Amino acid sequence: MVGTKLQTELQNKVNKKIAPLFSKYNMDFSSLESGMKWKPIVLIIGNYSSGKSTLINEIIGTDIQRTGQAPTDDAFTVITSEGKDRPEEVPGSTLINDDNLPFVKFKKYGEKLTSHLLLKNIDSPTFEDMAIIDSPGMLDATTEKDRGYDYMEVLGEFAKMADLIVLMFDPHKAGTIKETYAAIRNTLPEKSGEDRIIFVMSRIDECDNISDLVRSYGTLCWNMSQMTGRKDIPHIYLTYSPDIANAPNVTDLWPQERTALMEKIHAAPGLRLNHILEDIDRQVNELQIVCEAVAEFTHRGRKLFMQIGKFTVALGLGLFCFGDVLTNSLISLPHQTLISALRGGGFSLMNLVLPLTFLCGTLALGVLAFNNYGFKNLLKKTLSNSSTLVSLKNEYRRNLWNKMAGKTDELIGKSKAKDIWLGHSGNLTKIRKFLDVDLKKYYDKLRS
Repeated sequence: MVGTKLQTELQNKVNKKIAPLFSKYNMDFSSLESGMKWKPIVLIIGNYSSGKSTLINEIIGTDIQRTGQAPTDDAFTVITSEGKDRPEEVPGSTLINDDNLPFVKFKKYGEKLTSHLLLKNIDSPTFEDMAIIDSPGMLDATTEKDRGYDYMEVLGEFAKMADLIVLMFDPHKAGTIKETYAAIRNTLPEKSGEDRIIFVMSRIDECDNISDLVRSYGTLCWNMSQMTGRKDIPHIYLTYSPDIANAPNVTDLWPQERTALMEKIHAAPGLRLNHILEDIDRQVNELQIVCEAVAEFTHRGRKLFMQIGKFTVALGLGLFCFGDVLTNSLISLPHQTLISALRGGGFSLMNLVLPLTFLCGTLALGVLAFNNYGFKNLLKKTLSNSSTLVSLKNEYRRNLWNKMAGKTDELIGKSKAKDIWLGHSGNLTKIRKFLDVDLKKYYDKLRS
């Protein structure tokens, strides 16, 4: 109850203070918003024969998902308890149009995904504060039919939302599926933290003997080292379903980590608030470095404008005082210069016409010079090496910049000369205050 209250309070704070700035810098706020508005999520992924549905049925305590070694379900199925007043099944077309649910952003993937998105409403107190998402089995690109949507991109969106991702393998396809490779190598590292991913080799009872299991396990470890690019392999849970084990004496021979796996899954809701804070921290830091770069660019623009302005004003004042003297000596106009009129006492407003024309013309030319030459040159120079806009004093800042450099270049590339007067420094102050004061308070509340 306290966690829910704190989550709502944090959501209101972010929507009020930070959401407008995400919009201002054309950055996606939807994943952060959807993560705050709903319940904890466990995402189950793997190839079609990895035991996903069997595991889900055991977690729930009833056969809600079809099982089998052939593909049995090609939908993203959200399983949760939404209350007895809600229908047992809610189609994707309803989910993507309900602003109270975090699935509105999936509307952009079109009808093909919508028709393969479903919510199953079950009667379970446990799932009132938790949801499991079953996913279509991963396939090899050589055998896959066109899904009609970008599977990896959609998987990445679900991974962003998840508090725990369970990636399952079976002994017969230990990491050889092409979509699994893409998920581990690219999608999951980009969209989720390593601490939110657990690896499971299920159906180990189908190995003929311990030697066969060791070979399968070794193959999986080798493949994972190639997929992750790391020598240290994360823990892989070895497990099987006792209810459908192939041999009656398998429980005496095979390792079984299913209890530990279940405990890990049921503990996911307790990590929800911490994950929300991590996501906010990460995305607001991304916003900060973009704002910092744009603020520095506009600062350089104003500095250049002042340099050109000083020269222009000095030249304009010089022409204001002596420009008519020059024209008088060249073409005998005007008949009386401003200086001679002031000396002789015959000053009239007509004596100001030509000096003011020189002054205003010079200032106008200065503005044109800045807009058409100075600013464009600054823009070109900045985009050729935009990393100079921010301090890259440590590895964290360098990684952050590598991720956001493209977005920064895009924003700066669209800038106009007039944009140097926008208040990016004020926005940067608001962002830093949120990170240093507001967010720190919520971390302190979570620890207490």
